[in-house]
Amino acid sequence: MLPAMRIASLAASLGAALFLCSACAPATPAPADARYRVTFTATWSAETHPRNFPSNPHFSGLVGATHDGDLRIWQSGEAASGGMELMAETGGKDRLLSEIDRLIADGSAHSRLSGGGLSTSPSTVSLTFDAVSSHPFVTLVSMLAPSPDWFVGVSALPLMENGAWKARVKVPLSVYDAGTDDGAVFTAANADSDPAEPITALTSDPDDTDFSAGKPAVGAFVFERL
Repeated sequence: MLPAMRIASLAASLGAALFLCSACAPATPAPADARYRVTFTATWSAETHPRNFPSNPHFSGLVGATHDGDLRIWQSGEAASGGMELMAETGGKDRLLSEIDRLIADGSAHSRLSGGGLSTSPSTVSLTFDAVSSHPFVTLVSMLAPSPDWFVGVSALPLMENGAWKARVKVPLSVYDAGTDDGAVFTAANADSDPAEPITALTSDPDDTDFSAGKPAVGAFVFERL
């Protein structure tokens, strides 16, 4: 039989080892998927952007995708795809969604996002979607209307950080020029750019609009994990 002092020493050592083991155990991994709600709050108004403000300000239906970190559905400095061009010029979503479906088929995108628009501004609209850890980036856009080819959005926004899903992400929305129409004011007649230019943050002549390098912002996207 072991002496009582020896038993106490062994018990203390075992307890310390268990404590160290517990402290060194890896953190519980993040769930493989997450549900988010994105709220688009438009603040664009005659007060915030008075220069030639249109009589019927609105935004087209939200459209985009969740995808991996290598994919760029749109990017400043790059040419707009046919789907992005149609979205930016008319608010149409079908062609862009078809492009996204092909990206889903090849594995670079996981799911399409399609939601409502705003019939006036200021206003707000929300969309709920699911993301998975293999494709934790989101791209989402909406046409600013009326306009020649101007839009707002995020490109490859990460919803995970250090292996954990983010609880909340707020993104102020600058305005981008798709580079596919030469119109300079909100209600300009159609004037296709030939050749098309890369997507850029919108800078207008001061007599045309208030925008310079995409600002002042016209609202924000807020992504919240549910």
